[in-house]
Amino acid sequence: MPDSIFIGQRQLIVTGDRILVSPPAPGERTDSGLYVPDSAVDKRKVMSGWVEAVGPGYPIPDINNSSGNEPWEATESPSVRHYPLQVEKGDNVLYVKNAAYEIQLETGKFYVVPFSAVLVILRTPLDTEDKNLPS
Repeated sequence: MPDSIFIGQRQLIVTGDRILVSPPAPGERTDSGLYVPDSAVDKRKVMSGWVEAVGPGYPIPDINNSSGNEPWEATESPSVRHYPLQVEKGDNVLYVKNAAYEIQLETGKFYVVPFSAVLVILRTPLDTEDKNLPS
């Protein structure tokens, strides 16, 4: 089931292979401790942000259809299945800015990004004690 968020009284559902990304807060510090102004952020080709909601993924055909008939001859509607995306709600992603669509909602500015525009997923494990991570 796709992720969704509530904006006021409305439910926003992300469709297909898209993700909803919230941009970093203006004036956010870089790792070196510098503040990056909004004018410098606008000139970047690669943007970063936090994943707020994830679509169901890529639609795939139903391989269990063993009737042998052509799709247009089917008597019942086909079941919809999706290949899930790698991103999860709460991930930090780097994406190509020109592929994203900016939308303005009641709570602020968001970007709808196709998964093909995501370059890197930055994920912090919640529980590192159970995982065999290098130290």
